[in-house]
Amino acid sequence: MTFDFLLRLLAAFACGVVIGLERQMRQRTAGLRTITLVACGSCLFVTLGVLTGNGATGVTQIAAYVVSGVGFLGGGVIMRDKGSIQGINTAATLWCSAAVGVLCGSGHFGPAAAGTGVVLLTNTVLREVSRAINTAPVSAADLVRQYTLTVVCREADEIHVRAVLSNAMSSAPLSFQSLTSRDYEDTPQRIEVTATLKLHPKDQSRLELLASRLSMEKGVSSVSWSGLEAEPTPE
Repeated sequence: MTFDFLLRLLAAFACGVVIGLERQMRQRTAGLRTITLVACGSCLFVTLGVLTGNGATGVTQIAAYVVSGVGFLGGGVIMRDKGSIQGINTAATLWCSAAVGVLCGSGHFGPAAAGTGVVLLTNTVLREVSRAINTAPVSAADLVRQYTLTVVCREADEIHVRAVLSNAMSSAPLSFQSLTSRDYEDTPQRIEVTATLKLHPKDQSRLELLASRLSMEKGVSSVSWSGLEAEPTPE
């Protein structure tokens, strides 16, 4: 029994090291030690069910608790940074490492080795495939980006500027989300008109043309625009 226990633990350790090395080389949040500990810990929990003689039912119940526990651990490596989410792949790798550990703890060494191989292929080969897809022309991607167009003009020209922006909705066309006006930094006789719109990145030239046209309008002192990160178009 002791030899069998050590064999399972060493198998989980080896699989965790193999997966963790790839993560460590990429300087991920969960690296060599974290991945290895998750795999070994999952193995130990499942082996506990085997050692106590609870049978397949007990092992399955313990494995279910391992999955939920690793879910909380994975949530700790997911971060949101400037509208983008980081760490999802690392969290998924932790989850898969726990599955590999469970398989080792259950004595299924072949499936555990196969799982380790699949995780490595996913994090290496499919990584390059993802990069190749991401470098495809943006016009082929189903994306939408939010832009903010800001125009500073004389108070007397506010109505004209708003009319130009409103007409652009039908002539370009541009998908405006909002159009607001406010006093410009306590400067008398100056108004800041802000338009928020959503476009496919390939149509950004339409926004640039609109900004150029507005900059030549009489009474307009400044025109600026900015765009957030592109996001997938809602299905």
